[in-house]
Amino acid sequence: MRRTLPPEPWSQAALWSRSVAVFAATVALLTVLLARLKIIAPVSALASLGAAVALALVALLLVGAAWVVIWRTGRRGAGAAFGGAFIALATLGYPTWLAIESIRLPVLSDISTDVADPPYFSLSRAAYEAREGFQPKGVPQKAREAQRAAYPDVEPIVVDLDADEAFALVLRTAKAIGWKVVDQRPPGGRTGEGHADFVDKTLVMGLDEDVTVRLKPLPGQTRIDLRAASRYGRHDFGANAQRITAFAEELQTQLDSK
Repeated sequence: MRRTLPPEPWSQAALWSRSVAVFAATVALLTVLLARLKIIAPVSALASLGAAVALALVALLLVGAAWVVIWRTGRRGAGAAFGGAFIALATLGYPTWLAIESIRLPVLSDISTDVADPPYFSLSRAAYEAREGFQPKGVPQKAREAQRAAYPDVEPIVVDLDADEAFALVLRTAKAIGWKVVDQRPPGGRTGEGHADFVDKTLVMGLDEDVTVRLKPLPGQTRIDLRAASRYGRHDFGANAQRITAFAEELQTQLDSK
């Protein structure tokens, strides 16, 4: 009578690594979806995403433990460990990029084309409500100097248009890149300056970010200054500088198409 050898037992660490990795990925995806739909508050979404990152790291630790067990004992579970590692690494991809950017770039969350005299955000009721009570604070001079070194291309925009034409161009440009206008004051008054506030969204989670634009009339020209500020966290990972640069590029496109 033939004897059937029992199958090799499974590595529990391998099975758990896959389960934890799947759970981490699910939490991350649901968090992004619920945040974009504004079903959960941004602070809660960021905390939930942090938990997903922690779970993905735990999954990788379990993968390491599983491979030690599989190598030493020959237990089954290599496929589960590979799957757990792949899912965990995929979940950690974007957070890892943010971590690299946080090291490479200075800790800034408020960027302006005029570091000496940044445009102010409107205090009108409409703008204040659109910002949900958020009012960007002043930025220390040391931070402004760090901005100059990190983002030398973030500079004032000067166009050969009068203030009214430049104001219309600003609104057209903002609409083209998906910014929502929440307050506007056409050029005029004693200084002749114009002003507009906008809300933009972050790429992944769709969190609201704030932008203000100031227009100053010059002889035969108009100077346009922007300021972009993040509502959450001390580090914007370069997003506000990219936001200003994208605006400048689109504005040039609008000018070229006239």
